[in-house]
Amino acid sequence: MTKKSKKFEGDPNTTGHVWDGIEEFDNPMPRWWLWSLYLTIIWGIGYTIAYPAWPMINQATTGVLGWSTRADVANEIAAVEEGNAAINAKLASVDLTAISGDAELNTYASSAGKAVFATWCAQCHGSGADGIRMGSGYPNLLDDDWLWGGDMEAIHTTITHGIRNEDSDDARYSEMPAFGRDELLEKEEIDQVVNFVMSLSGDAQDASKVAEGAVVFEDNCSSCHAEDGTGDREQGAPNLADAIWLYGGDYEALSDTVNNSRYGVMPAWNTRLTEWQIRAVTAYVHQLGGGE
Repeated sequence: MTKKSKKFEGDPNTTGHVWDGIEEFDNPMPRWWLWSLYLTIIWGIGYTIAYPAWPMINQATTGVLGWSTRADVANEIAAVEEGNAAINAKLASVDLTAISGDAELNTYASSAGKAVFATWCAQCHGSGADGIRMGSGYPNLLDDDWLWGGDMEAIHTTITHGIRNEDSDDARYSEMPAFGRDELLEKEEIDQVVNFVMSLSGDAQDASKVAEGAVVFEDNCSSCHAEDGTGDREQGAPNLADAIWLYGGDYEALSDTVNNSRYGVMPAWNTRLTEWQIRAVTAYVHQLGGGE
């Protein structure tokens, strides 16, 4: 049975709520607390009128002050670009081979190129530019194994126009036949040539097929990859004798490559980046360790 609470003289009125004999006093809020509440309500209303606040279908209400964080950021970017305008113009016009000889320009290009790389290139080549951690098909930019050349001019051309894309008429282009899918070679011939290719940089899965594979290679592959398998940069044909593989060098990966071909695509960055940005990231990639 619930006990009735004892009342004392001077006790405030109660709300009428009772729990296990405990009654809730109906004490008014402190005056300072109420004024704080009223002030925050007034401030909130004023804020929604003055600044962007209420979400609409496409954007928020703009506010009578017309303030925008986007505008602030744009102004800050414009200020930085204005401050760097002179050195950016110099970077965009100087001979590529002269960048490394100018200490100030080279330092700026490497720093700016690193930022460009992190924004636009790291998604495929990895934040460390090793590519390998991203999976097969993403080139490692830290070594000296280049499909199209690793000097400043070659790297600049590759970045500018890309590879096998529809963005640029000057994109680098090469295409390996799908020897199996298009029935250019028999299954046994593919098995033989895969074993031969494996033997160029290591051990074949079946050494007895290497000699026959050498004949298949000479007849079908040497025109691009050279008779010794060292490749041809002018055609973008990789070196098959250095144990560096873009899509994997085990039997299964090589069989898939010979059967179905590979067709990696790189965008043309001249439609997205300015000339000075392309040159900056060229300098950055070149000095990573694999540049020539």
